[in-house]
Amino acid sequence: MSTPARAKIPVAVAPGVSGCYAFRRCGAVSRTLSPSSFSAFPTGAHMKLSISYKHVESHKPVEAEVERHVSKLGKLLQSYSPDLVQLHGAFSKTPRTDENSCSLNLSLPTGTLHATGTGATVRASCKKAFSELEAQVKKHQAKLRKDYEWKRKRPFPGAEALS
Repeated sequence: MSTPARAKIPVAVAPGVSGCYAFRRCGAVSRTLSPSSFSAFPTGAHMKLSISYKHVESHKPVEAEVERHVSKLGKLLQSYSPDLVQLHGAFSKTPRTDENSCSLNLSLPTGTLHATGTGATVRASCKKAFSELEAQVKKHQAKLRKDYEWKRKRPFPGAEALS
C-alpha cells in the first residue's frame, strides 16, 4: 500500500512582524509550511512508563523488548493525550518453578486495561503480555467507536426457506 502524499499547509504571516499570524485582508503574505516543519511539536502517545523487577537478573534485554513493544503500542494510542496514558509493568521470576511472569496495567482516560503473560523466558512472558494488551486495546477502541452498531446484520440463511 502506498501512503497518500501530504499536502502543504498555508499560513498567513503579516509582513515585517515575526510570529504574527493574520488574515489575508490585513496585507499578510502567504507562505506554505511543510509538515516536517512541525516536528518540534510531537504527536502520538508518549506514555508515562514505569517498570519494576522482582528477581530478574539482567534488565537490558527486558528493557529492549519493552521499548519495542511500547513503540508498537504507541501507534495504537495516538488519539490520546500523552500525559494521560500510563503503562505500569512488573517482571518477576518464581524461584521454585523458574517461570517468568509479566503483568501490565495500561491506564487510559477511557478505562484501565490489565494483561499478564507467563513463559520460560522473560522475552516470552513480555511478548505474551503485550500481545494480550494490544488485543484488549483494539477491542476497547472498537467499543468506543461503537463498531457493533455499524456492523452489517446478515439475514438468517434459513429464513427464506421457512416462508
